[in-house]
Amino acid sequence: MTIKLAENFRAVFYAPFYATQALDFYAREDIELEFIDSPAPAAAQSALLDGTIDLSWGGPMRVMKALDVDPHSPLVCFCEVVTRDPFFLVGRSDRTQFKLADLPRLRVATVSEVPTPWLCLQQDLRRNGIDPDQLDRVTSRTMADNLEALRRNEIDVAQMFEPYVSMALKGGVGRIVHAAHARGPTTYTAFLATRSGIARNRAGFTAMIRAIRRMQIWLYEHSAEELADVVAPFYPAVEPDLLTSSLRRYRDAGLWARETEVSREGFAQLSESLLSGGFISRMHSYEACVDQSWN
Repeated sequence: MTIKLAENFRAVFYAPFYATQALDFYAREDIELEFIDSPAPAAAQSALLDGTIDLSWGGPMRVMKALDVDPHSPLVCFCEVVTRDPFFLVGRSDRTQFKLADLPRLRVATVSEVPTPWLCLQQDLRRNGIDPDQLDRVTSRTMADNLEALRRNEIDVAQMFEPYVSMALKGGVGRIVHAAHARGPTTYTAFLATRSGIARNRAGFTAMIRAIRRMQIWLYEHSAEELADVVAPFYPAVEPDLLTSSLRRYRDAGLWARETEVSREGFAQLSESLLSGGFISRMHSYEACVDQSWN
């Protein structure tokens, strides 16, 4: 069975999806994936709705936002793969001590490419009694640009994911001062589909979930080096040592889910962040956003 799947962008923390493909776990389930590029992280939603694609992976925040706009939205998520926040705060290497309460006194650059990292961080700040609006925050630059700004001493702290974190550490530009995964379960990435798409492709999607389960077992039975070898062809622009250190950091952080069921705790934590950040106007139930027919 052929499944048309859109990938939002080629992120290192998506490595388990590519490992599933590279290890032929989909093929063993008689699934042939047709990868379709998405021009932007949010673009897959419209392609799902018009039937151009069958499936995407992305944040459940897309499902919540769709329901916020249209209470009858057919978009749902299932099969959790990234279960914690993959972003870090990297500070200049000359800063020897750090706590979140320091941020209002520093020049901070946050991620511009996608909204979720800031939405989650601002909730962490609120929980620590810090007003996010008090930050001297750069919001318009890419992570690559912020890494260079950190190198040039134009900012004090930058929010980024791998491999930029490993690049900063290797180059002596900065060090990790805060890891967002420490917040605990935060449902970050799952499969996205429409309810009609699930009904139409149930056999294929069920086979894909079996493939993901096989990958989850493999992932924690093998080293970061082995994972890097498997997925390296998907990341030709990332130096091998940086890819390995990136994957090791994520693996050690427990970033990737050990089971496919969407975490209720992680879903709730993400929901609270989206609400407090003004991304959604009301809380949406787990049942409204998550297809549970495989649980």
